[in-house]
Amino acid sequence: MDAERYVDALDAWIVDRPGRVILLFLLISGLFVVGLGGGGTDSGTDQFTEDVPAEQALQEVNDNFERTTFDDGSGTTQLIHSGTNVLSKPELLRMLRAQHRLTDHDDLQVSGTASVARSVARTLDPEADSLADEIRAVERSTPGEIDRAVRETVAGNPRLRSLLSDDYNARSASASATIGTVSHRLPGGGSEGAGTSGTSPLTSIQLQAAYVVSSVGGDITVFGSGIISEELGNVINDSLALVIPAAIALILFFLIVAYRDPVDLLLGLIALAMTMLWTFGFMGLAGIAFSQLLIAIPPLLLAVGIDFGIHAINRYREEHVDDVSVREAMRITTDQLVVAFFIVTGTTVLGFAANLSSGLSSIRELGIVAAVGIVFTFFVFGVFLPATKVVADTWRERLGIPEFGSAALGDEESLLGRVLPVGVHVARAAPKLFLVVVLVSTAVMGQYGAGVDSRFTQDDFLPPEEPPAYLDYVPEPFRPGDYTVTQTTNFLERNFQTGEQDTTTVYVEGPLHQDYALEALWRAGDDPPSSFVADDGHARETSIVTVIRDYADRDPEFAALVARNDRNDNGIPDDNLRTVYAALLDSPARGQALNYITDDYSSARIQYSVEADASQEAVTDDTRQVADRVRFEATATGNVIVLKAVSDVIGESAFRSLVVALVAAAAFLVLVYGALEGRPSLGLVNVLPILVTVAALASTMRYLDIPFNVLTGTSLSIAIGLGIDYSAHLLHRFVEEYDAATDVDDALLATVRGTGGALTGSMLTTVSGLGVLWLAISPILGQFGLLIALSVLYSYLASILVLPTTLVLWDRHVSSGSGRALDLPAAD
Repeated sequence: MDAERYVDALDAWIVDRPGRVILLFLLISGLFVVGLGGGGTDSGTDQFTEDVPAEQALQEVNDNFERTTFDDGSGTTQLIHSGTNVLSKPELLRMLRAQHRLTDHDDLQVSGTASVARSVARTLDPEADSLADEIRAVERSTPGEIDRAVRETVAGNPRLRSLLSDDYNARSASASATIGTVSHRLPGGGSEGAGTSGTSPLTSIQLQAAYVVSSVGGDITVFGSGIISEELGNVINDSLALVIPAAIALILFFLIVAYRDPVDLLLGLIALAMTMLWTFGFMGLAGIAFSQLLIAIPPLLLAVGIDFGIHAINRYREEHVDDVSVREAMRITTDQLVVAFFIVTGTTVLGFAANLSSGLSSIRELGIVAAVGIVFTFFVFGVFLPATKVVADTWRERLGIPEFGSAALGDEESLLGRVLPVGVHVARAAPKLFLVVVLVSTAVMGQYGAGVDSRFTQDDFLPPEEPPAYLDYVPEPFRPGDYTVTQTTNFLERNFQTGEQDTTTVYVEGPLHQDYALEALWRAGDDPPSSFVADDGHARETSIVTVIRDYADRDPEFAALVARNDRNDNGIPDDNLRTVYAALLDSPARGQALNYITDDYSSARIQYSVEADASQEAVTDDTRQVADRVRFEATATGNVIVLKAVSDVIGESAFRSLVVALVAAAAFLVLVYGALEGRPSLGLVNVLPILVTVAALASTMRYLDIPFNVLTGTSLSIAIGLGIDYSAHLLHRFVEEYDAATDVDDALLATVRGTGGALTGSMLTTVSGLGVLWLAISPILGQFGLLIALSVLYSYLASILVLPTTLVLWDRHVSSGSGRALDLPAAD
């Protein structure tokens, strides 16, 4: 393949017409400026669930049934009330007044409220039909009357027990916490999917509700999807505001050390900024919203951009010595580096593009943006940066401006130059033995790393309940705000574990007017599996059956109808179900009934309570088991099952993208080295350090208990993309030195000292700059920063230590090049 003429043509533009190159890149930058911000932002988690079939089934359930009063959907606000005894007279009045004030605010679009306090007030005064009447009923009652009303109300309506904390004491009529609910009318409705929208219509409503509720005193916390959405956005923004200055400071420090020249440093920073501008401009023009997952893009571009920049400048310095002119040195540099950059770009793009095989659109978008960003990095650092360097150094020579620190990194006389060849020394002494150790270690690490868990929960995106101690030392402009969502959710889990905070759903379709229908629905909950909450051998459920039983307890006429059609006297009608349904839907219980059966009797849903500490996998398996018992077509769904489905997709995507990336990268390298060098076997040599990197990263994830989630699930394919970057640079440099050297030892030493020096500067800059993401308040962002830093470190070590050994063995047993006849020490 005659690639030289294309490289020579590009060299001519860079070296002979650098001004035109710079102008062209500035014009393109102007076009991308137009796209900045055009895609908007998306900080919600629903972007990760929308492609999952279980989520689509859940949406179908929500579309077919109205919300219940107690549903914690996006149309509902929770009022979490805590205190010494929230069932005392003063505390009941606080809850009632809070709900009354919320109802009085028209802009809060309140459609209904519910609470234990309201039920107690109606027990005190059955004629009360408004919050104002209920408040008066409680105000006029004595503490003793209220205690009796509490006991009677909770005993008569077991569902209210789920709204009281676990420490509820019927004898003293006391509890330390309770939950009230407020339902809202939302324009166009709200989403009740498993994910949380980053643009929830409830955000402003619930923030205003919190202000209104604060005026009644006491400890009442406003909670809901809008509050969660607000905090999700704040956590990401505060995390970036905290870590970006630290990352910039560290990156600048190491870039100063690597470049050691203010002009080169400035050019490198301009190139990095241009890469970011082009990539984010592309996102805007393509209509791709910036989300939590795309936070990975800046670190990736920094990692590759820093690497390319240091390599370009360092290689130019190697050539710009003695009497070699600026243009001639750059011509030699680009002639060598353009091919290396092309190989690195091709393999890196394939590594990132492997995410296109994911079942989640958000991960596919990451693959697209990362691949496009790396292509932009190639052009900016492979063409624009060399052109600006030619112009800068030409003017520097004309004006007599001195150079600073122009020696290349890894010079033979430097400490780094003496340390870098350690892999070469090992390769000379015992290559076969070392290779066996590497292969065995990689296999062990890979086997251990195969056990990495995959999880997807909202907690991945939220800060810990207790803020990290280091935040106490963060200066005020960068100090994040206070976060309450995790504290609130933990409070609910600790105090309402026996309540219906965790539920799963079975969606039933079929002719539910058949005489056996209700008995069939009910029998599915007999002898429930272990993750289900059981009451007397039956799953705790809410369904059309429980609605019929509840209303029969309140209405004697309806109870008589049920009894006439109940053959086995268990409270479940067996005959004339159309008549029973019609009577129910014509009663005050119509709204509640339509939450669990459609008005044409063709579908129903059954909600089962599950243990709060049950795993997603257990709940999913058990719900499917119960669904299989139903005599009609039944589908297991619900938030827990959707989250488990997303976890499964993430795990499958991580494995699939890993395989695709490895196969695609290996095939590309074999083709490229076969076409350019006539040595396709070098492509396979290039892959071994990547396998070591991936195995080490996977085993580290398992050891540190970092699961595959929507962000870390991309880490293995990213490790391939970044890892190939390091080994491809070394391998391409080795090929150049190998053909010119008298023996393979000289070629390896020149490679690890020349290109290895640039790799070291790149590694230190990237690891330190991106490693500070570990300090992010958002756990998912911190984990991702740590994994990216480790993938770069492992890639560097594998390239420096492992690649020389594989190249020595390749030279001995495969190559027919200049080093083939060498008589290297055979200590192995």
